[in-house]
Amino acid sequence: MDIRNKANRIRLLNFSTPQMRAFHLSWFAFHICFFGWFGIAPLMAIVREDLSLTQTQIGNTIIASVAITVIVRLLIGLLCDRLGPRKTYTGLLVLGSIPVMSIGFADSFESFFLARLAIGAIGASFVITQYHTTMMFAPNVVGTANATSAGWGNLGGGTTQILMPLIFSGMLMLGVNEALGWRLAMVVPGVVLFITGIGYWFLTQDAPDGNFSDLRARGELPEATKEYGALQSFLTAAKDIRVWALFVVYGLCFGVELTINNIAAIYFFDQFNLSLATAGLIAGLFGLMNIFARTLGGVFSDLFAKQGGLKGRVRWLFIALICEGIALIAFSQMHILSLAIGIMLVFSLFVQMAEGATFGVVPFINKKALGAVAGIVGAGGNVGAVSAAFLFRSENLSYQQGLFYLGLTVLVLASCVLAVRFSDATEAQEASAYRDAVGDDTGAGALSLR
Repeated sequence: MDIRNKANRIRLLNFSTPQMRAFHLSWFAFHICFFGWFGIAPLMAIVREDLSLTQTQIGNTIIASVAITVIVRLLIGLLCDRLGPRKTYTGLLVLGSIPVMSIGFADSFESFFLARLAIGAIGASFVITQYHTTMMFAPNVVGTANATSAGWGNLGGGTTQILMPLIFSGMLMLGVNEALGWRLAMVVPGVVLFITGIGYWFLTQDAPDGNFSDLRARGELPEATKEYGALQSFLTAAKDIRVWALFVVYGLCFGVELTINNIAAIYFFDQFNLSLATAGLIAGLFGLMNIFARTLGGVFSDLFAKQGGLKGRVRWLFIALICEGIALIAFSQMHILSLAIGIMLVFSLFVQMAEGATFGVVPFINKKALGAVAGIVGAGGNVGAVSAAFLFRSENLSYQQGLFYLGLTVLVLASCVLAVRFSDATEAQEASAYRDAVGDDTGAGALSLR
C-alpha cells in the first residue's frame, strides 16, 4: 500500500493537518476505549461483594474481558484494509458503548461474565490506532508516532484506575447505595465512548490525501476486492513466521500490561490492606507511565534504526523485553509497599517501552498487508493476557506467585525476537526511505510542539 505525503515530523500543537488530527483523535479514542474496557476493574472489590464472586469467577471475568478481543483484533485489521480506519473506528466506538452502559444490568456471575465478554471487543481499537498513524507518518517517525499514540491511549488504563473510584464515590454522595453506585458509574465511560465515535467520523480522514473511497475513485489505491483482498491479505500475513514471533512478543508486553490493569487494584487492596481509593490510585500509577514510557520505546526504535536499520529496531526490542522480565520478577518479591510501588514503576517503564518497540517493527513486515499484520500481532497481546489470567484464577496460587512465574515466562520467550529478520534488499530499501523522509530537515524524527 503506497500512501503519499506522510508527515516526517510530529507537531503536537498543530491540529490543522490531517496527519495530526488523526494522531490526536486516534490516541484519544484508544484512551477512551481503555476507560470503558477496564472501567469496572478498580471497582471489582465492590462488585465481588455485590455479586458474591469467588477468586476463580473473578479470574474468569478477567479472561472474558480480553479473550473476545483476540478474534475482534484479527477482524478489525481486515476491516481497516477494506473500509479505512475512519469508518472502522467510528463503528467500533458507537457499538462498543452499548455493552459498557449495559453492564449495570448484571445481577449474577453469568450476566456479568457475558457483559465483560462483550465489552472486550472495544480493545480492538488499538489496531485501528496503529493502522491510522502508520498511514499518516513517514518511516523516520513512524515508530515514535505509533508508540506515542498507543501509549497515550494505554494511559487510559491509569486514568481509569484513578477516576472510576472517584466517580463511584460521587454516586454514593448522591445518596445511592454501593450496589447501585458501581452500575451508574459505568454509564459515564459508555456515554463518552459514543460521543467520541461521532467526533471521529467528522474530524478525521483515512490518509493524508483523503479517505480510502476517494483514493480508490482516483486510482491512487487498489480496490479492496482485487489483488490484495481481505482474505488474501490475512493469508499472506499468516504465512510469515515473523508475524507470529511478534504475536508472541506482544503477548509478553501488552498481554502483561492488560493483566496488571485487571489485577493491580485488587492486588494492592488485599496484599497491603489499603482502601479502595488508595489501591486504585497506586494501580493507576502503572498505567500513567504510558504518558511517556511507550513513546520512549518508539523513540529508541527510531534511533536504533538510524544507526542499525531494521536490525537495530529488532535489537532494541529484545533488550526491552529482557529488562521487563527482570523487573517483573523483582516486583513479585516485594513485601514493603514503598518498594513495591517503586519496582512496579520500573517494570511499567520497560513493559511499555517493549510495546512501543514492537510496533516500531510491525510497519516494516509487510506493507501490502499492514492491517492483517497489525491485527495478528495486536491479537497476540490479548492471547498473552488470556494465558496470563489463568495464573491468577486458581485459589491455590497467590498473586505474587503468579507474577513471579509470569516474569520467568517473559525472560524465556523473549528469544522469539530472534526470528524477526529482514533481507538485505529490504534493509537497503528501508534505509533509503528513512533518508528520504528526513531529507534536509535535520530535526525530523523528533517530537515538537509546532
